[in-house]
Amino acid sequence: MVEGDIEACFDSIDHTALMGRVRRRVGDRRVLDLVKAFLKAGILSEGGQSRDTDTGTPQGGILSPLLANIALSVLDKFIAASPGGPNFTQGQRARRRRQNLANYRLFRYADDFLIAVTGTREQAEDIRTQAAEVLAPMGLRLSVEKTAITHIDEGLDFLGWRLQRHRKRGTQKHYVYLYPSKKALQAVKEKVKTLCRQDTNLPLAVVLHQLNPVLRGWTAYFRHGVSSATFQYLSAFTWRQVFGWLRRKHRRSNWKNLRRRYSAGRWWPADDEVTLFKCAKVRTHRYLYRGNKIPSPWPNGTTTAAAV
Repeated sequence: MVEGDIEACFDSIDHTALMGRVRRRVGDRRVLDLVKAFLKAGILSEGGQSRDTDTGTPQGGILSPLLANIALSVLDKFIAASPGGPNFTQGQRARRRRQNLANYRLFRYADDFLIAVTGTREQAEDIRTQAAEVLAPMGLRLSVEKTAITHIDEGLDFLGWRLQRHRKRGTQKHYVYLYPSKKALQAVKEKVKTLCRQDTNLPLAVVLHQLNPVLRGWTAYFRHGVSSATFQYLSAFTWRQVFGWLRRKHRRSNWKNLRRRYSAGRWWPADDEVTLFKCAKVRTHRYLYRGNKIPSPWPNGTTTAAAV
């Protein structure tokens, strides 16, 4: 696995190369002039000083994510057109493996990307060098220190996920598993702790209204993997934090009174018709690789923007 890291991606994009790629899709000069004006608008610093933007696209701007993806699409096209890339059939890829040639897959989200290489470490180093050469005309550089090559058996973190190959329990077969990384789990635990350190004079319903969106969003993101054990752990952790907050709120009450008041005599906290979101109840399923099965809505060739 080639873990790609681009140095200052948004600040380094070459305007000339970027506009060249935009012109391949958009023929309306008014739209092109607006995009160019956006790139050249400059940045207002904290001191009120205006700084020219000769390269890059302002991070946080409304067009910046789109323009960055247009610039990085050179890497997508390169991998797609490479021998052993996603356009090769299963039979062609099997033939390349028999010939000790590498096959490739690209996984990219904005400027974070992985290149999966079925081959040797030398072949992974070669595709890393080629990727750097492809990105260079766009003004983008790979970080030498952070662009690492990792074997899937060792595992790596990507977009909050831990990707690692393990032996399936009870068999001799090995599979790649995706589950929440320790860093992602620690981050959500810190959020839960912070919300459960609030003023104990608040009603429990206020705390639950703040906790539930955090837990619901986190589990919705990580439900597409092997996350059941993590969800159960997070559910138990949140329960301890909430009841710890209740114990501090009612220092003279015992467990029986707290349960009767906040759990209807049971164990799961609720208040004012608001119930703590139960992470352990979230069902998980593996995300299936769809690759190029998703059709592109854009026809080949230049698209002319419609006049407004």
